[in-house]
Amino acid sequence: MAGYGQHKEDIIRRLRRIEGQVRGVQRMVDEDTYCIDVLTQVSAINAALQSCAVALLDEHLSCCVTEAIAQGGDQAKVKVGEASKAIARLIRT
Repeated sequence: MAGYGQHKEDIIRRLRRIEGQVRGVQRMVDEDTYCIDVLTQVSAINAALQSCAVALLDEHLSCCVTEAIAQGGDQAKVKVGEASKAIARLIRT
């Protein structure tokens, strides 16, 4: 089971909202909306995606990583490594 299982509906709701924002930006471009207004909306979409990513990462840390550490062994190192790589990817974007 995914670490975000208990909050799956919240995550889906966020992603649907972001999807709507992207459709809105497509419409803005189609309607030749002023560039700065489009960029403002793109910035809002980026912030929403980052927020969603941080929520997913938080769920991963509090569920998957915590369980692996409690069990110990190599699995704990694997999960911590996965989380580290995910954090590095988020920082780069």
